[in-house]
Amino acid sequence: MSEIAPGFLVAVPQLGDPNFHRAVVLMLEHSERGAMGLIVNRPAPLKLNEVARGQGVQVGAEYENALVLVGGPVEPERGFVLHDRKELPEAIPLFEGMFVSGSLDTLKMLFHGSPTRFRLCLGYAGWGPGQLEKEMREGAWITAEPSSRYVLKMHPAQLWETVLREMGIDPVMLMHTGGLQ
Repeated sequence: MSEIAPGFLVAVPQLGDPNFHRAVVLMLEHSERGAMGLIVNRPAPLKLNEVARGQGVQVGAEYENALVLVGGPVEPERGFVLHDRKELPEAIPLFEGMFVSGSLDTLKMLFHGSPTRFRLCLGYAGWGPGQLEKEMREGAWITAEPSSRYVLKMHPAQLWETVLREMGIDPVMLMHTGGLQ
């Protein structure tokens, strides 16, 4: 089985599922039992300052426009935090400069720093055994190297096109039937 996690899956424009239209998914797990990842370029209608307020945490003005992401359609009430803080308890390393945590305590600790050092994702993307492999054979996804710069520093609206262009792929050249021209 190819090494997909950790890595990015980049949806081709023809992928029919609206949950994944032009999605960039950071893959957390991939095995014969299935796969799991977080969409890292889909803003939620909720802002990070609203989440902080809901947890009783006061945050500064820099949180006013900080985004929360829709991590995927599965369990949208469940949160995952992608961050760059290896010293936090239960920080699970993904790749250089990127960790994932799933606890409310970790999120509250991160609220005491800059919102540019983490992304809160609500929900996740999941695939059953063999499902992702089938979609990949059909040309629905392109794999890419992950980078914390993409996840933490770039505005989500720019991510899909930027990842493709930095791979040497012009998004306009992706054929309507999937794959590359």
